Amino acid sequence: MSAGNATRVRTLRLTSPEETHALGVRLGKLLQPGDFVGLIGELGAGKTHLARGVAEGAEVPRSEVASPTFAIVYPYSGRIPLYHADLYRLTNYDDLYSTGFLDMVEAGDGASLVEWLDRIPEAAPREHLRVTLRHSGGDARELTAEAYGTRPAALLEAWMP
Repeated sequence: MSAGNATRVRTLRLTSPEETHALGVRLGKLLQPGDFVGLIGELGAGKTHLARGVAEGAEVPRSEVASPTFAIVYPYSGRIPLYHADLYRLTNYDDLYSTGFLDMVEAGDGASLVEWLDRIPEAAPREHLRVTLRHSGGDARELTAEAYGTRPAALLEAWMP
């Protein structure tokens, strides 16, 4: 991931999966081509709820949204193209390279949403938004968003003022 420090950081406490989903919808409405959002968190932390909300906010038809765990990368057509990747099953950068995902990110015609970014941190471009979800008892989660760069900082500011 970024070698530098985050430009902006925000932390929220979320009390339900529905609240996590709604926050994802807000983010999805703000995404622009070239945006890169990396999701980090243990199993069951809420990454999928957030990702499904992001897809909904980006106007991806609900019927198209699937977990890309086995496909690794799943492109969606919505208001903008959304490239959803799940790095859980990959072991290194070369594995990711062979999926063609990096070519999609470099094309910059859509936004990228990557679950399990901590598995292959070098997949993130220099400028990105990193979102970490942690269990904090029951259905509650703590979400920490870190912006690396000018556009990600503006995105974070609009998403969580």
